[in-house]
Amino acid sequence: MAFVVTKDTVIGDIVDADENTAPYFMEMGMHCLGCPASRGETVEEACFVHGVDPDELIAKLNAHFAG
Repeated sequence: MAFVVTKDTVIGDIVDADENTAPYFMEMGMHCLGCPASRGETVEEACFVHGVDPDELIAKLNAHFAG
């Protein structure tokens, strides 16, 4: 079963599941993926802080995991 991302998914869990997802966060301006605080944020929290539409990021991430 593919990894499924929701607004409540923790960023660290996404990156741990597939480190190739890092560019999706970088392109939204989240360059602090190594920071413990960012790894503990949910997708919704990170998108709010960076002014990004969470639904758009979730769609990209789920398409990535769907292969």
